[in-house]
Amino acid sequence: MIKDNQKYFNRLHVVFDAVVVTASYMLAWYLKFASPISNSDPNVGALSMGTYFEMLLLIVPGCLILYYIFNLYTPKRATVHKYEILNVFQANTVGLVILMAGWYMVSQIHFSRLMMGYFYILNIILTTLGRSLIRILLQYFREKGYNLKYILLVGYSRAAEEYINRINTNPQWGYVVRGILDDSVPSGTLYKGVKVLGRIENLLYILPQNKLDEIAITLSLKDYDHLEHIVDMCEKSGVHTKFIPDYNSLFPSRPYTEDLMGLPVINIRYVPLTNTLNWIAKRVVDVITALVGLVISSPVMLGAAIAVGCTSRGPIIFKQERIGLHNKPFKMYKFRTMEVQKPSREAQGWTTKDDPRVTKVGRFLRRTSIDELPQLFNILRGDMSVVGPRPERPQFVEKFKEEIPRYMVKHQVRPGLTGWAQINGYRGDTSIKRRIEYDIFYIENWTMSFDIKIMFLTIFKGFINKNAY
Repeated sequence: MIKDNQKYFNRLHVVFDAVVVTASYMLAWYLKFASPISNSDPNVGALSMGTYFEMLLLIVPGCLILYYIFNLYTPKRATVHKYEILNVFQANTVGLVILMAGWYMVSQIHFSRLMMGYFYILNIILTTLGRSLIRILLQYFREKGYNLKYILLVGYSRAAEEYINRINTNPQWGYVVRGILDDSVPSGTLYKGVKVLGRIENLLYILPQNKLDEIAITLSLKDYDHLEHIVDMCEKSGVHTKFIPDYNSLFPSRPYTEDLMGLPVINIRYVPLTNTLNWIAKRVVDVITALVGLVISSPVMLGAAIAVGCTSRGPIIFKQERIGLHNKPFKMYKFRTMEVQKPSREAQGWTTKDDPRVTKVGRFLRRTSIDELPQLFNILRGDMSVVGPRPERPQFVEKFKEEIPRYMVKHQVRPGLTGWAQINGYRGDTSIKRRIEYDIFYIENWTMSFDIKIMFLTIFKGFINKNAY
């Protein structure tokens, strides 16, 4: 069974990493001191070969500890490979920084920094290759029917269906669902090849057979009064049990809990920007970015202002009421791209393809997103952020909050000039539901590096808007 072999696999993995770290270090020493491309003599220098190799007693366990801290020894079945590579890079970077800082503190100036640079690069490359090879081997064995994990689902629900969908989509995980137990759905019912085997009480006969690696409790919300009894049965058997809640429509992808003197409290929504330090850091970046953006874009903005003023009658800057942080209205600035019109006609809806209200210059400004540049002043005023969900007009907010689930969550942060939804193509006349899904993902997973990534991507693919009419 997998549960019996996992601990041995983890130990072998640690040994494998120790060998890779040692090999990378020794190869780095060879490249620096003994290879044909090296100009150094290993017998001449401030430090001997033995002194260099004694550092392995510190470096090898240090790397293994960092790999553990960066979650490189968690099961590989459902972990994304690119995140594992990122963790390898981060762990080695942190290790190098700590090592260099330690040398500085003890005034060690003779240890070759070039050799450590070689080691840093080689260790990342070899560790990544090694882990990729392990994944390939595990996938090969699972395709041959080895190293599989057998699971029984308790409860037929939306959560059970979603779980089966993901397992079927990812056969490389090596999960096999034996069946489902449920008191409401008839025996023999099939969902994508997985059969309902009988009632939940059948656990009393199935668990003693010890042919399962895991029990996944996937009860529907209406059956949660049976949860305690089911958990008690599963834990008595010693089979690993996990709970997959049937409230994905209510809870975020990463809920967090608080401990009130032993009472766990689950927060419905995790918004990192409610943290004061995060809020301050984002605001500082917003102000600096807006100032730099105004300086860089001033020639473009001047040209746009002249073009708008010379080609159509009316104000150059168009002010429109939008809903921002905490549902508060504000005036958002844009270059005017339409003919001046009555408020009743302006409120009729979004622009559509070949909309006669849009001027020729306005169509170009919209297409290139130049019309959005005055919002840099909104950012300086504190109405908006550089990155965040796009703000909407009051009448559409009132409409969408009744039609789109979790629509109002977007107002828990400042609206943005650009955003995760926008760079993924959800601008203008596109799906509001999909746009909100991207906005909520951004809100729940905000980090400063995420903001920087979105800004970077905006430069390359966020300005040209094919959905702007």
